[in-house]
Amino acid sequence: MVMFRQLQNIDSAFKHIKSFSVAFLLANVLVVCFGIYMFCRTLHQQSQQVYILYNGKVLSAVAAGRDVYLPVELRDHIKTFHELFFNLSPEDKAIRATVSRSLYLADQSAKKQYDNLKESGYYNNLISANISQEITVDSIGLALNVQPYTFRCYATQKLVRSSSTVYRRLVSQGQVRDLKVKTDDNPHGFLIQNWEILENRDLPLKF
Repeated sequence: MVMFRQLQNIDSAFKHIKSFSVAFLLANVLVVCFGIYMFCRTLHQQSQQVYILYNGKVLSAVAAGRDVYLPVELRDHIKTFHELFFNLSPEDKAIRATVSRSLYLADQSAKKQYDNLKESGYYNNLISANISQEITVDSIGLALNVQPYTFRCYATQKLVRSSSTVYRRLVSQGQVRDLKVKTDDNPHGFLIQNWEILENRDLPLKF
């Protein structure tokens, strides 16, 4: 009887030791997994840390994915294109220079608009009447749910001549394609396509 009880105690102790060993092993596995997770997380955070040398001082910055700044980059690309295309001086070389720069940011649809304006004598009228043209982009609406991204741009044109100033409302729309490549002439790496002018009319004079 005593022998039987001793065997039971030994068996019970063995089960306890076995359970403790399993629990200890699981705890170690969890600790190791947590350690690996924290190590990977730290590495990822370090990879996002960027150091910039500015005026002899080392500054830290955080690198973020392009998706975070996508709307900002798209709006700046669209704004830059419109400013280059519509900010015009009454001088032929200056017009050709700024419009040429804008055409790096768009496809043949922009070139077609330029050719139409040129054939209609629009640029010659600006030069002969000594009119300078400026544009202010008021707002840009974007649809980011699908590529290429659709946009609509609302802007105000200001045509200044020696005798008067005329304001015009400009509305255009198109799509923006991501080229995945950035260049000096196209720093954002986007291309405007299927661009068209929906509205370009005089606004009432302000008194």
